[in-house]
Order: sequence, then structure tokens, then C-alpha cells
Amino acid sequence: MIVGCGDVGLRVARALKGRVQLMALTSSASRVHELRSWGIIPLIGNLDAPPSLRRLAGLATRVIHLAPPPGEGEGDPRTRALVTALRLRRAPHSLVYGSTSGVYGDCRGEVAIETRAVHAKTARAERRIDAESTVRWHGRATGVRSAVLRIPGIYAPDREGGTPRARLRKRTPVLQTADDVYTNHIHADDLARACVAALWCGLPQRIYNVNDDTQLKMGDYFDLAADLYGLERPPRVVRSEAETLLSPMLLSFMSESRRMDNTRMKRELKLVLRYPTVATGLLHK
Repeated sequence: MIVGCGDVGLRVARALKGRVQLMALTSSASRVHELRSWGIIPLIGNLDAPPSLRRLAGLATRVIHLAPPPGEGEGDPRTRALVTALRLRRAPHSLVYGSTSGVYGDCRGEVAIETRAVHAKTARAERRIDAESTVRWHGRATGVRSAVLRIPGIYAPDREGGTPRARLRKRTPVLQTADDVYTNHIHADDLARACVAALWCGLPQRIYNVNDDTQLKMGDYFDLAADLYGLERPPRVVRSEAETLLSPMLLSFMSESRRMDNTRMKRELKLVLRYPTVATGLLHK
């Protein structure tokens, strides 16, 4: 069962099609036909309405949870509602939760491994930490193999907004090298494959960084993309100037620097990346 069956969820469905019976939770009746066209059984329910989730209990042997927390408030009541419903009858064998690398906060360019203490700097990352704790507690309490995937920037040429083209064409500035931050990426198809691998190979209550091998600062990433697309490289500005030009959301991504280590993902999930660097994935059709 896929909970939060958006772009990545549909890629998971494509990877699993013909191998297992697929179900997906949706709160929108308008998506029923689309999900059925993918060979997915739609289940109507809403993570913000816990009573509507009771029918999920005992339906699936494996669950992938990709739905984000609410956009405001403390904690993640959606994840708590889901695991409560899953416990009503026979619990699934495994549960995979898609979290965010933002839980690490600013590592000042240091390497982030899964045992590093979380240090979220934003409310949205704090809500993800709460969701991670809920998922891991559920695993310990029920014996379900619960895996948490810490996911950085997702990209793919066939994903809406999945490449830097639009931003490059808008000439959105990036930070000068002295102020720049390390950023991390994963191709959407490799992320879907990591979700599937974690369902069967993830260790109990285990955290996995799910990122490619790219080691680039953000400005260098946009320079690379510009060169690949034959576009002009973005202008470089100092941080003080960026604070007057960019949105708070963009600035938040430019305030955290880390290099994620994916050794555990490769070793335990046996995942061989199809797109090991952004240079191999940005031009793939």
C-alpha cells in the first residue's frame, strides 16, 4: 500500500507492477480512475480524518508512507493516525517512511551519516523528526520492520519542476563560492527503487540516507545544469544580497550545508544507482 501516491509513489508502483497487488490511499475521488489505470486499487481515506483510515487495518503486508506532515502546527498527526490505524488488526511486515535530509540541519559542510544527531532548523523539519520517531516507535512496539529514508532534493527530467531549467531561465542568483553550501540530490527513479528495496531489505527501525554520489555546492550544481542545457550560468551574489533578492524558502535551503553519506544504503539495501551523479541524470529522458 502506498500512502502519498504522488510522483514518487507512482514510480514505486511502476517498479512493482506485476509483482504484487498494489493499493494506494487517496483523499480525492477524482484520482480513482488515474490510480486504476496504473493497476492500483484506490482506497478512499484522509490522513487528516483518522476514522476514515480504519479500513486500512490488515489490508497490506507492506506499506510505503510518502505523505508529508501538515504545513503548520507541531508534530505530525497524519503519521500518528496512520500507524494507529495499521495497529488495529494484523500489522504489516514492513513500513517505509520517506523523511527529509533537513532533519540534520546545518552541518557546516561536514559529512552527515545516519548516526549523526538531528538538529532541525525549520518547523517543517521538526515535524519530520516527529514522524520519524512515530514510525520507529511503531516498529519497536509491533515488531514491524520500519525503515526511515532521509531524502534530499529530488530531481528528474520527467518530473514536474524536476530540473533547474526554469530557475536558470529566470536568472535566479546563487551564492558566491565563499558563501555557498553543499547540496544533495537523488533521481526520482532511484528514490523509488530505494523505497522498494527498503520494503524487503531494510533492517528494523533503520535510518537510511538516500542520495546519489554527487558532491557539489549549490552554485556549482546550477552551473553544471546550465552547461548541460546550453544556458547561461546564474549570477553569483554575496549572502547579504541574496537575503534581499530571494524568498524565505529559497534562503532556507541556502542556510544548510551538508554532504550526505550513502554507504549504508548501498551496503544494506544493495541499491546500485542508475543515476550516480546529477550529470548522468539531468539529461536522461
